Amino acid sequence: MKMKMWKQAGVWTCAALLLVTMAPGVTPVQAAGNSAEQKAGSSLNQVQEPFMIKVVDAETGRGIPLVELKTTNNILYYTDSAGVVAFDEPGLMDTTVFFHMSSDGYEIPADMFGNRGQAVEVTPGGSVTLQMNRVNIAERLYRVTGQGIYRDSLLLGLNTPIQQPVINGLIMGQDSVQTIEYNGKLYWFWGDTDRPAYPLGNFRTTGATSELPQNGGLDPDVGVNLKYFTKEDGFAKSMVPTLPDGGNMAWIFGLMTAKDSTGKERLLTGYTTLNPDIVARGILVFNDQTEQFEQAVQFPSKDDWRHPGGQATYYEENGKGYWLFTEHRIPNLRVAASYDAITDYTQYESFTCLTPGAAYDGANTSLERDQNGKLVWGWKKNTPVLTQDQEKELIGFGLIKADDPRYYQLKDADTGEEVSLAQSSVEWNDYRQRYVMIGQQVMGKTSVLGEMWYAEADSPQGPWTTAKKIITHNNYTFYNPAQHKFFFKDGGRVIYFEATYTNTYTDHTPTPRYNYNQVMYKLNLDDPRLGLEPVQNRK
Repeated sequence: MKMKMWKQAGVWTCAALLLVTMAPGVTPVQAAGNSAEQKAGSSLNQVQEPFMIKVVDAETGRGIPLVELKTTNNILYYTDSAGVVAFDEPGLMDTTVFFHMSSDGYEIPADMFGNRGQAVEVTPGGSVTLQMNRVNIAERLYRVTGQGIYRDSLLLGLNTPIQQPVINGLIMGQDSVQTIEYNGKLYWFWGDTDRPAYPLGNFRTTGATSELPQNGGLDPDVGVNLKYFTKEDGFAKSMVPTLPDGGNMAWIFGLMTAKDSTGKERLLTGYTTLNPDIVARGILVFNDQTEQFEQAVQFPSKDDWRHPGGQATYYEENGKGYWLFTEHRIPNLRVAASYDAITDYTQYESFTCLTPGAAYDGANTSLERDQNGKLVWGWKKNTPVLTQDQEKELIGFGLIKADDPRYYQLKDADTGEEVSLAQSSVEWNDYRQRYVMIGQQVMGKTSVLGEMWYAEADSPQGPWTTAKKIITHNNYTFYNPAQHKFFFKDGGRVIYFEATYTNTYTDHTPTPRYNYNQVMYKLNLDDPRLGLEPVQNRK
């Protein structure tokens, strides 16, 4: 009977040993507890200090966030925003451990067998610094949102630069940032937001504020101290209460400020409600007392092209201010920067070469030309936007001729290949004396939506002609980029931008903690790899 039970347990060898060596009156459990193996293993129960692995940029010496370290038995670790990992794997302390190292946009030389990594002597309380070479022109700085931003730093007893280093507002993940300066602070808003308590979170926009760097906020090289608008339970509250249209989800895009009829500056935004398909679009205005948005107006059609979205930027033309939007992937939609114009959908203008009042109709599209046959591009009301793809098709049809101006046909500065955009962010740059674009590519060579490009133009609507790749991802998404002009340094020589890091639209396994969150980058515009012409050399 004893032998049968041990057989069922699948431990014939151990059972036979116990039956032979067991002293009279000693149970199998007692015998196992007295074994040499158990005595040796008891030391593993002692708490040990973790071993610090820091991975730095070989060029700058700064810690690199989002580096994957993998042991030979496939245990995965990811550096936090300081570029560190707190390694405390039982059984692998006081020994040599090889770590495979990988990170999108960074590399380490391969050894003779093709392995990219390094063997490390791991000791409790010890440390090692490893280097990686940056392939990206832009430099990864830190994760802005989500849980565990400085998790490993905290485990190692290191100082952390932000006030909430491991969780803030009970937020696990956030989608697509919108940021604007308002009332002397920075206001931040995101789309769908995950929480720890349940797989479904807030789908009606999440918000926070932070101090400007010149008013006590952190240096953008270091991080952002976000103060979330929260509910009594500590989780982020909805910034958009239920609207009359009944949409269950509410997204906002295209943040603007304008003075109302009383002369007070107000914060406005375009909105879209979904159920889950699009229900309505319109304009919201922020209530400073309730700290939530209220409906200013619902536009007549949910499908009309005349609605703000994407990233918004303010600029002036002929002494008049405008808000410019990338709702249609490129900066080809604007509205006068007044409260009345923003809330009146008929006041929105598209930048197009279509005949006023005409719509895109393939090979039958009507284009506006002057009396000399010159193609007329301009801001036009009651005329739908012309997209980058449509402009390309008109070129293919021969309707836009070789000597006609082209505004959105971006080419890779290195190869001359086309760069099709999925979204973009445009701002004036004093250092370059031009408008600069951070553009997200669609259908890039290494990822569907993970490649970022830099471009310049003399006006916000273009022509945008040449682009340089500054960030790459391997089968991972990095979408909806946002430049932060309020962080620019040295007159715009150093710029900052972020986007959403997510495995959406890929078959990649989600990166723990980082997935579905915002990651900040900086770009030095005097980096020779950009190949930018000096301002003084322009004709």
